[in-house]
Amino acid sequence: MPALNLAVCWELFYNLLILIKDNQQVTYIDFMPLGNLNDCAPEQYFIKLSVFPLGSYLAGLVEGDGTIVVPKTERSAKGRLNYPSIQIVFQLKDFPLCQMIQKQLGYGSINKKKQSAAYVFTINSNEGLIHFAKLINGKVRGPKYFQYCLLIKYLNNKNLDLNLIADKLDLSPLSTNSWLAGFIEADGSFQVRTSLISKVKRLQLSFEISQTRVTKYGYSTYELLLSIAQFLCVNVNEIRSDRKHPQYRIRTSTVKTNLILCNYLDQFNLQGTKYLDFQDWKSILHLFEKGSHNENISKIVEVKSGMNQRRTEYNWNHLRIGN
Repeated sequence: MPALNLAVCWELFYNLLILIKDNQQVTYIDFMPLGNLNDCAPEQYFIKLSVFPLGSYLAGLVEGDGTIVVPKTERSAKGRLNYPSIQIVFQLKDFPLCQMIQKQLGYGSINKKKQSAAYVFTINSNEGLIHFAKLINGKVRGPKYFQYCLLIKYLNNKNLDLNLIADKLDLSPLSTNSWLAGFIEADGSFQVRTSLISKVKRLQLSFEISQTRVTKYGYSTYELLLSIAQFLCVNVNEIRSDRKHPQYRIRTSTVKTNLILCNYLDQFNLQGTKYLDFQDWKSILHLFEKGSHNENISKIVEVKSGMNQRRTEYNWNHLRIGN
């Protein structure tokens, strides 16, 4: 996948989007042509945006591929001031999503990650951290809750009139909000397996989430993965046990479990390029559901050839960001 042209993206998104602000919500006008956001793809890009609740989705995004950094000391060994920060990693192709989150929040910076096909969205200003902390309060579900609590403590100490209280872990059903959509955005994978060389042709449709078993701060991720597995009616499996950072993995692979995921994501949409992969994956799922997948192998192979890292065509009609 070639790199997105950062300068082009910034100019297109900031100069051509029309915003209507009302009660801290942002609505974007229908089908605004933004030009080509990929250096190699000739297709035109469009965005059609309506309001998408950001809190739970953003909490899931941070817990999937984000970091909450809270310094233990005010200054480093060299005497430099230490600052807390919130960092979220986005794939290069998801730059438009990264930028729209930044624009909706009103805080943060975006930087290209060195020697990596990714951008890092960072919030480190006092006002931005307070806004972020309030936005996801009561919506955190996993072990990053402990870092979140440290951030609240830090902010209260720095802002004596703040008195922000960290709500408890969100234990509500995953089916009730967009947290899982954000988590999948960061760490989910839609897969299509087509083994056509062997005598018995094998087709399989699956979805996976993998996480390290222990976070960098020493907390287990098992309970979080278990809650997702139970929602999807699958198991948590241990993988890469011989590696430095062993992982847990959950996988859907039956029509039943894939439909659970499909019904959820139809209600709480993905917002980045994984939305496009999901739509292709879902079209294949319908063939499995009807039992016609074996008669449509060529169609499945064709759809698969344009998914994930093979995708060269993008549109953003689905992107909906709001408070």
